[in-house]
Amino acid sequence: MKEAMVQVYGARTIGAKGLFGVHTWVAVKPTDARQWTVYEVVGWRLRWSDSAVAVHSRPPDGRWFGAAPELYAQRRGAGVDELIERIDRAARTYPYSAEYRAWPGPNSNTFTSWIARSVPELELDLPATAIGKDYLGSSIVGAAPSGRGLQLSLAGVFGVAVSGVDGVELNLLGLNFGVSPNGLKLPIVGRVGSGSKADPAEPPPTR
Repeated sequence: MKEAMVQVYGARTIGAKGLFGVHTWVAVKPTDARQWTVYEVVGWRLRWSDSAVAVHSRPPDGRWFGAAPELYAQRRGAGVDELIERIDRAARTYPYSAEYRAWPGPNSNTFTSWIARSVPELELDLPATAIGKDYLGSSIVGAAPSGRGLQLSLAGVFGVAVSGVDGVELNLLGLNFGVSPNGLKLPIVGRVGSGSKADPAEPPPTR
């Protein structure tokens, strides 16, 4: 496949944390590229590196420690190469690269929502299980995780978000309740409704 493509995935995390949360990542393939590049935050990188941000080549839809991924958003074709350039810049300027906390953030979902806020054309609607997506650092007011609309958040623990993409969300102790165009959002469950932006007639590529 020669056309440019961006895909955003999530999969349940390791161990008991997987009951509540997912790990998310952004995969890109510029026009004519032969490999995919994946952008993600991996907390244990901080044991040997000063940054938790990983930028590497791997299948976009690979399992996360055995957990099957779910496709949350996809963009392809004309104009996507420019989005990929902006994704790369956002990933490399992520302000919490030297920090990681599973709850309430910053974590892998904080990173993915940082990219989504920087590239709102992705129209990324993360599920309730993307704990950390509401983390705004020291800020209280900002764009909703999709980059659209508005969010009020107290350290990612309490808040509310409203936008045409995210719908209406209430955050209580990092647990999300809400409704969006993609369905009902609930803790543990994630989402009841359509969670994928992919074309169902064409499955995601694996290389």
